[in-house]
Amino acid sequence: MLRFDLRRDRIMIPLYIAIFVMIVASTASQSESLYATQAERNDYAATVAGNPGMVALVGPAYAVTNVGGDTACQMGGLGAVAAALMSMVLIGRHTRTEEQSGRSELVRAGVLGRYAPTVAALVIVVATNLVLAGAIAASLIAMDLATAGSIALGVQLGAVGLAFGGVAAVAVQVNQTTSGAYGLVGAVLGASYLLRAVGDVGDGTLSWLSPIGWGQSLRPFAGERWWPLALLLGTAVVLVAAALALLARRDDGAGIVAPKPGPPSAGPWLVRPFGLALRLQRNALVGWTLALFLSGVATGSIAQDARSVLGDSATVQDLYGQAGGSLVDNYLAVSLLSLAQIGTAFAIQSALRLRGEEGAGRVESLLAGALSRWRWAASHLAVALAGTVIVVGAGGLGAGIADALVAGDVGRLGHSFGAGLSMVPAVWVMVGLAMLLFGLVPRAALAAWGALGACFMLAYLGPLLSLPDAVMDLSPYTHLPLLPADDFALGPLVALTAVAGALLAAGMVAFRRRDVG
Repeated sequence: MLRFDLRRDRIMIPLYIAIFVMIVASTASQSESLYATQAERNDYAATVAGNPGMVALVGPAYAVTNVGGDTACQMGGLGAVAAALMSMVLIGRHTRTEEQSGRSELVRAGVLGRYAPTVAALVIVVATNLVLAGAIAASLIAMDLATAGSIALGVQLGAVGLAFGGVAAVAVQVNQTTSGAYGLVGAVLGASYLLRAVGDVGDGTLSWLSPIGWGQSLRPFAGERWWPLALLLGTAVVLVAAALALLARRDDGAGIVAPKPGPPSAGPWLVRPFGLALRLQRNALVGWTLALFLSGVATGSIAQDARSVLGDSATVQDLYGQAGGSLVDNYLAVSLLSLAQIGTAFAIQSALRLRGEEGAGRVESLLAGALSRWRWAASHLAVALAGTVIVVGAGGLGAGIADALVAGDVGRLGHSFGAGLSMVPAVWVMVGLAMLLFGLVPRAALAAWGALGACFMLAYLGPLLSLPDAVMDLSPYTHLPLLPADDFALGPLVALTAVAGALLAAGMVAFRRRDVG
C-alpha cells in the first residue's frame, strides 16, 4: 500500500514541496531586498507591530527587524495553513476517498489488513512533512540565514502539518464522505487560525488554544523555544491513536457518525441538473466565499499603511509599481490579483467535479436516461462560472469594506469591489482549461492545478526575475488591468472572456465525442 500510494503521489508531493520551498525562499529574498538599511527595517517592524490587521493576518512580529524573523512572521501563519491542507488532502485521498469509491473494499478482500491503508497514508504524511521541514531549513541556510532559526521555521511548518494530519485521520473516521471530512478539518483549521489571530492581537492567551499558535511559539530567528514542539507532536500522536481506535469500531465505507436521512422527496431544484450540481458544490462555494471575504478584509485593513509597511525601494517598484496610481492602490491591485488566483482554486475544483463524478461511476447512471452529456456538463460548469463571480467578488468586497472603514471614504468600497470583479475573466480562462483537459484527456485533468501553480510563480517571481513578456503573457492574469491602480480597459476583459468561451466549447465538443469512464 505504501509503494502504491507513493506511486500515485510521485508528481503531486514533489511539486507541492518544491512550490512551498520556492515561496519561502522568495519571501526571504524579497524581505532582504525590500529594506536596504536597518533604519528602514526598524520603521517596518514598528508599523507591523502597531497594525492589528497585519498581526491578525500573518502572526506576531517577534523579530521582523531581521530577514529571518520577517520570513517567519510572513510564513508562520499562512504557511501553516498550506501544510495543514496538504496533510488533509493526503489523508483523505488515500483513505476516505478510496472507501467512498468502493476500491478499498476490493483491495481489502484479499490479505490486506484493516489498518494498512490508514497507516500507509500516515507514513506518507509524516515523510512529506519531514522532507518539507528539511527542504525549508536547507534553503534558508543556503541563503546565509541563521541555522537554528532556519531549522526552527522548517520544523514549525512540518509539525503543524503533522498535527493536522492527525485531525484529518480522525475526521475521515467520523464522516463517511470525503467532502464531509474535509469540512471538519476546515472547521478546525479555521477555528485555529481565528483563535491565533484574536490571541495575537490581544494578550496572547487564546493563541495557546491553537496548533498554529503553538507552531509560531517556537519563535524562529527570535530566540528559539523548542518545547512547544512537544504540544504539536503530542497532539498528532494522540489524534492518530484515536483515529486507529475509531477505525476498529466501524465498517468499511461507513463513518462513526451516520448521515442524517434526507427528506422523503426531492425538492424541485434537485430534479434538475443545475440544482443537483449546486447542491453537490454548495458547501465548497460557501466555504470559499467566506474565506475570500475574510482574506479581503485582512488585506484591506492594512492598505492605508502600505507605504509604511513596504517602503519605496526598487524591489517595491518592481512588485507594486506595475501600474499608475498611488502605492496604496497598487498594493490593493496586486493583493486582489493574489486573492483572485487563490479563488481560482475553487473554480478549478468546481470544474473538475465533472471528473470526480465520472471517476466514481455516477455519471453513467445519469446519462442512461434522458439527460444529455451537454446538459450534465453545462450544469457543473455553470456552478463553476457563477461561483467564480461570487467567490472572487467576495474578496474584493471584503477588501473594499475594510479599506473604506480605515480610510473613512465610502467611495473606496466600490473601487475595490469592482477591481475584484475585473479579475473574473482570467479565472474563467482557467475553468476553460480544466474543461478542455477533462474533455480531451480525463486522466490529465489534474494538470489544471499545475497551470495554476505556474501562474502563481509568474505573478510572484516574474517581475523580480525580469522574465520576458512572451513568458509572462502565458498567464491570463498578466492581461488584466490592475485596478484600482490602472485605468479600466474593457478590451482585455472581453478577449479573456472570449478565450474562456472557446476553451469551454472545445472541451464540451471533446467530451461529447469520447467514451464516458
